[in-house]
Amino acid sequence: MSLKAEDMYSIVVLTISDKCSKGQREDKSGKIAQDLARTIPGEVVKYEVIPDEPAMIKGKLVSYCDDLKVDLILTTGGTGFTARDVTPEATREVIEKEVPGIPEAMRMRGLQSTERAMLSRGIAGIRKKTLIVNLPGSSRGVKESLEAILSALPHGLDMIAEREH
Repeated sequence: MSLKAEDMYSIVVLTISDKCSKGQREDKSGKIAQDLARTIPGEVVKYEVIPDEPAMIKGKLVSYCDDLKVDLILTTGGTGFTARDVTPEATREVIEKEVPGIPEAMRMRGLQSTERAMLSRGIAGIRKKTLIVNLPGSSRGVKESLEAILSALPHGLDMIAEREH
């Protein structure tokens, strides 16, 4: 069965990585996020890789929410402890409502595999009609995090869009 475009959620995957943005590393995490996001069912309408620059991150998030009006933004990277890891801070500056249960579920799932999952500082929140979710930068972290939340996302996205759920 093939879904019509209007039945699919519009999704942006934004990888935030200095090395990937310079072509020094392949963005495996962003590819995994795209593949898994399509299963909700979603259409990835934009995929970008940018450096860990707060103003650029905020600008992209605002544009995706306010101009593209996508349903879901998945960020990968920038959630660790280094000085350049600023994705949660940039996200917090653009969201209107925080959704703490999503990153809690992701970290709980990750802790089943590694104690390092507690070190992810990713957040989730809503701006206008868009849900933004910060995923870790590692391929494994992205996969496990998305597997933990994917089944609940359609219900949340329908609530945000005020669609029947």
